Amino acid sequence: MASVRFMVTPTKIDDIPGLSDTSPDLSSRSSSRVRFSSRESVPETSRSEGASDFSRATTSLATEAAEPANEKANSPRTDVAEDVSQTSITGEQYQLLDPGHKKDPNAYLNNINYEDGDEFFDKNLALFEEEMDTRPKVSSLLNRMANYTNLMQGAREHEEAENVPPGKKKPTKTPQMGTFMGVYLPCLQNIFGVILFLRLTWVVGTAGILQAFAIVFMCCCCTLLTAISMSAIATNGVVPAGGSYFMISRALGPEFGGAVGLCFYLGTTFAAAMYILGAIEIFLMYITPEAAIFHSEDPLKEPAALLNNMRVYGSAFLVLMVLVVFVGVRYVNKFASLFLACVIVSILAIYAGAIKSSFAPPNFPVCMLGNRTLSQHQIDKCAKTEERDNVTVHTRLWDSFCNSTKRLNASCDDYFLHNNVTVIQGIPGLASGVITENLWSSYLMKGEIIEKPSLHSVDAGGSLNQQYVLADITTSFTLLVGIFFPSVTGIMAGSNRSGDLKDAQKSIPIGTILAILTTSFVYLSNVVLFGACVEGVVLRDKFGDSVKGNLVVGTLSWPSPWVIVIGSFFSTCGAGLQSLTGAPRLLQAIAKDNIIPFLRVFGHGKANGEPTWALLLTAGIAELGILIASLDMVAPILSMFFLMCYLFVNLACALQTLLRTPNWRPRFRYYHWALSFMGMSICVALMFISSWYYAIVAMVIAGMIYKYIEYHGAEKEWGDGIRGLSLSAARFALLRLEEGPPHTKNWRPQLLVLLKLDEDLHVKHPRLLTFASQLKAGKGLTIVGSVMVGNFLECYSEALAAEQTIKHLMETERVKGFCQIVVAGKVREGISHLIQSCGLGGMKHNTVVMGWPNAWRQSEDARSWKNFIGTVRVTTAAHLALLVAKNVSFFPSNVEPFPEGNIDVWWIVHDGGMLMLLPFLLKQHKVWRKCKIRIFTVAQLEDNSIQMKKDLATFLYHLRIEAEVEVVEMHDSDISAYTYERTLMMEQRCQMLRQMRLSKTERDREAQLVKDRNSMLRLTSIGSDDDEETETYQEKVHMTWTKDKYMASRGHKQKTLEGFQDLLNMRPDQSNVRRMHTAVKLNEVVVNKSHEAKLVLLNMPGPPRNPDGDENYMEFLEVLTEGLERVLLVRGGGSEVITIYS
Repeated sequence: MASVRFMVTPTKIDDIPGLSDTSPDLSSRSSSRVRFSSRESVPETSRSEGASDFSRATTSLATEAAEPANEKANSPRTDVAEDVSQTSITGEQYQLLDPGHKKDPNAYLNNINYEDGDEFFDKNLALFEEEMDTRPKVSSLLNRMANYTNLMQGAREHEEAENVPPGKKKPTKTPQMGTFMGVYLPCLQNIFGVILFLRLTWVVGTAGILQAFAIVFMCCCCTLLTAISMSAIATNGVVPAGGSYFMISRALGPEFGGAVGLCFYLGTTFAAAMYILGAIEIFLMYITPEAAIFHSEDPLKEPAALLNNMRVYGSAFLVLMVLVVFVGVRYVNKFASLFLACVIVSILAIYAGAIKSSFAPPNFPVCMLGNRTLSQHQIDKCAKTEERDNVTVHTRLWDSFCNSTKRLNASCDDYFLHNNVTVIQGIPGLASGVITENLWSSYLMKGEIIEKPSLHSVDAGGSLNQQYVLADITTSFTLLVGIFFPSVTGIMAGSNRSGDLKDAQKSIPIGTILAILTTSFVYLSNVVLFGACVEGVVLRDKFGDSVKGNLVVGTLSWPSPWVIVIGSFFSTCGAGLQSLTGAPRLLQAIAKDNIIPFLRVFGHGKANGEPTWALLLTAGIAELGILIASLDMVAPILSMFFLMCYLFVNLACALQTLLRTPNWRPRFRYYHWALSFMGMSICVALMFISSWYYAIVAMVIAGMIYKYIEYHGAEKEWGDGIRGLSLSAARFALLRLEEGPPHTKNWRPQLLVLLKLDEDLHVKHPRLLTFASQLKAGKGLTIVGSVMVGNFLECYSEALAAEQTIKHLMETERVKGFCQIVVAGKVREGISHLIQSCGLGGMKHNTVVMGWPNAWRQSEDARSWKNFIGTVRVTTAAHLALLVAKNVSFFPSNVEPFPEGNIDVWWIVHDGGMLMLLPFLLKQHKVWRKCKIRIFTVAQLEDNSIQMKKDLATFLYHLRIEAEVEVVEMHDSDISAYTYERTLMMEQRCQMLRQMRLSKTERDREAQLVKDRNSMLRLTSIGSDDDEETETYQEKVHMTWTKDKYMASRGHKQKTLEGFQDLLNMRPDQSNVRRMHTAVKLNEVVVNKSHEAKLVLLNMPGPPRNPDGDENYMEFLEVLTEGLERVLLVRGGGSEVITIYS
């Protein structure tokens, strides 16, 4: 039911100033003014035929406020009409109440989601009502935020939930888990694991108390610092369900997120394998040893038999666990508290046993031969002989070391004969002082006998015997680090449950850090307790052979070793089930984010969302770990993957802190970038300490995933820190570039490519962009620009479409650069804006690339060549280099390499060395790689051509450019009749078009008389379109014809005929004749030498200072390049771009 607030104010009808009030107020019969405010639909009562829904609702409200319910039920529709005529309502409200004048709610808002009964217009927000569809009210925004659901971002369920109509939405269960149950206990369960019960005693005995304490302290510091970084990230906004993967991917981007997410997935999967192997070890070694399938009489081959047993039982156990997870995950979660209880009881039993050992140590005798430890699996009594019925007989120990039953003539092991058998206490107790012996390390090689150095022994050699307790692997400090580190992992359990927490931003930091402090205290105290209570040889005995096959940590516990055995078995099984439950969901979250294409299949599952395919893949990878079969071999593998994950968590926090991203506002305040960097350093150190080759393999895997996502993954924009780092690095680099102009050695072409678009917004000459991509061996900046004529406010969408078209073409041509579209009133102005404003700071273009306006002669107006010359002038004024590609349609594509040919450079004047650098850059591309460079220079009559050739060859040698050199001699010659005629035709054409004011048809006919017969190409480029205001002098069309106008027109025609006769009698200007002579002579030489060249590079002369000669300038360039297929006109920017110095 909607809550409706009534404000009743007695008001006389005479006091109301007409219908000017725009507030949605209604009045009842008793002249009371009723205002209601509600964002929900009003209950519709007292419906009558023919009335609109809104008028019925408002009528019932108005009547309900003033009359009893029984009168309201029978009020006729005519009362409403009387009521309307007497109440203080506005004209708009009158129309709303009147069914014939019902107002369209969309008159105020462009929002179609409002229903007729909604109070969508608000006089307090009238200024913003037209933008309500894109900029909602704050109340609406807060309402959506309050209904936020903690589903994985990108999950299909989230999208479906958004599209469900409001009435059909299922009530979501509010998360109620607090810090203790939601974070602290799950972290404890995941951190305490198999290593504590199976390997910590062995680590203490092998490394000694001091080094073991250092190992545990380093690992705990690593996880504590990582938890601080994780807490900062987790409290920086709402954390959807997804945990560590979500945090890393959204903080470091999809590439790092995918790589680290898969590393975390692999670590969790191998953790499942490790837990299963630990459970099987407990089962086969301490619960039912007789269940072993493979046996070996040779003590050196016994470990191999054990591994085979682990493989068989581990595979069967994995299948059973996968079936349990597949059938019902809810059962795994229900038994989680039971498994945690087993862990806590086991740990309490250790502390109770340690305290009890101080005054009543348990009896676990250890048999020693000299200072060597003996296995008690097959020994009935720790002695060489024993008295039976007053008869001395030898024991099984004697039989093990001697090969004869006769005592006097037996052949026994030398060491056995020279050393006595003694019994020491395996658990001396807390007050025994054994801690002094266990302080120092005792690393062993594989197959060495475990000895007690403080016992006396005679070094008599002897051979290995199956009764000795031997070291099964070679131990070292680095190996122990890799084996122990998995026992401190599991700190992400709280963040993985963020969707179930009442206040995740408060619970995750407190619960995780408290859990780490608790587990760190347990580990460090146990290191000291084990070293203070247990004999050193027993600690180094990994499988408890010296204490009759008991679990070593179980011998210390109270009241019975079976408490530890049973508790550790169930807790290990529970941890394995938890890993097999969590890993597939992590993989499913990565697959649903759609950043790794080949993982999409694993995003699907059963109808209830269970990740079936991901579970099968997880089982397959876990089987690989089980086939390794050794807990000591699997532990370093998952250590690498977890350390990689923790490394990037610290990196994400440090990066966000140093970049000072505006969105970085964590509620958790006790973090610092130095702590994150320290955590990163410890992670890297632990990776290479534990196993440098595993570390390299893990980094290679993460790097391959990163590059795969970068090249083939889906584009995601998550506002990640790597993008922020790129922005900061770009800003820093731009500020450095701004410090001064680049040195000649650092000069490279930074291109501004001017493209022309047709009416359909397609690029007219894409080969210009192809040529730019072939010049990119310099690895410089590329900006592709174009100009659209019009008003920016009206052409914004067309500009965006044109930008997308150019970007698509850039991707096709593999041009790495930027696109800039300028909307201007004139093309020339737009090009000037592009040349002036493109780039940023030191990253500005220094070279402009454009096409030649091939059809400028055939154009009906002067814009075609005036735009081109204007661009040349602007480029020259800006001190930029200019490359003009003529006949650009004939330039090769990127898939058409030339098998042979020449790139000819005609070096006529020196303008910075562009002509030398460009062919070198082109030859770096596969299209031009097999072409040879030929450099031609022109010698005048007074020049020494032989010396010029030597000097040029030396110059090229110092430039490290391989090219053929040729000096072309141009002798003085008389001006030919062709040159004179060509100049005359040029001037006649220019004069005629300037003086005659012709209509379009007349101009085409008259201009055709003086067109050059050699111009056959009708190609267009930048500046040859009809997109600028015409600069011709056409008269306005008049709809009325008078005698005066007729006489004026007749006089005008007479003057035109006289001007045309002057054209026939004019003589050409001598300066133009000289320039035409130079162009004709140069063209003859160039065509003669380079008519078969694949590309000809020419110096481009500058435009005339006097704009009156612009059209003549175009003619000179046209004559200069006639008869050549591909020409690149080059004009330097006024600075040196190439140097002979290193």
